[in-house]
Amino acid sequence: MAARGGLDLGGTKIQAIVLDDTNTVIGQARTPTPRTGGPPAIIAELAAVLRTACEDAEVDVADLDGVGIGAPGAVDAAAGTLSRSGNLDGWRDATVAVCDLLAAELGGSVDVFLGNDVSVAVQAEVALGAARNVPSALGVFWGTGVGGAVIFDGEEWAGRGAAGEIGHMVVKTGGRQCPCGRRGCMEAYAGRGAMQKRAHHLHHDRHRKTMLFHLMHEKGKPVLTSSVWAKALEKSDGLAHELIDEAVEAIATATASAVNLLDLERVVLGGGLGLRLGEEYRQRIEDAMLPHLFKDADPPPLVLAELGDLGGAIGAARLGL
Repeated sequence: MAARGGLDLGGTKIQAIVLDDTNTVIGQARTPTPRTGGPPAIIAELAAVLRTACEDAEVDVADLDGVGIGAPGAVDAAAGTLSRSGNLDGWRDATVAVCDLLAAELGGSVDVFLGNDVSVAVQAEVALGAARNVPSALGVFWGTGVGGAVIFDGEEWAGRGAAGEIGHMVVKTGGRQCPCGRRGCMEAYAGRGAMQKRAHHLHHDRHRKTMLFHLMHEKGKPVLTSSVWAKALEKSDGLAHELIDEAVEAIATATASAVNLLDLERVVLGGGLGLRLGEEYRQRIEDAMLPHLFKDADPPPLVLAELGDLGGAIGAARLGL
């Protein structure tokens, strides 16, 4: 049986899967992304969690046909390097030879491929999920950051190598500072990392009441994860609602602007927060897009990613096919 490994590297967690030749997940494992130790610690954890997924699948790492990584930041797939990944410890100003380093960690017996995390997740939705048989689509993945990918005729549009960065569309000139270092990006209002920074400022410096950080500690989480935000919303936490409302408006504004420019057939909403908050917030984003759409009488459908939380790792496993 042919099998491939897939790794979805996020700012909060690393998801590993083993995919067989029928695109069935036969093994999986998940671990928190190291928050200290920089790229070496993250590379070591990628190898460790992949080994665990292989044990779950009863497959030896050396027998995999390939391993793919979906990672946030600027990807040079040919060189196997990852740069400008502001949501990973020690990676914002670094360029790291991820493929060579992970291959060495795995014993040098398997080829490693690299792609942008949202790119591979959207490609998986094109092949197997919510964007099947659609001429054009936009992926908007709402998580630690907000990533995007543009699909034309079933193929991703890469531009000069950095197309699809919807999280860095400006929604407010001179606005809040984004993890990328610029100001006013949609991600500065909607990325979970930026939202946590804002919540911390309002709670600790402005003395705004919130249960967000209590829930974080209660759940034993090092950061405000998607599950923490969902629980705070469920408990009607005022600050959580305020920040999520800002995120919805920022995502809707940027997504509508992209649709106005490209006139796409479908928008696919994914990512940890997008999937955790689900249908209610999918509908809210769709409604908030309407005032900004040029063709407001005929908007493209906004749909949730069908492959769920494993979509990124599934797409990564398909790299190199």
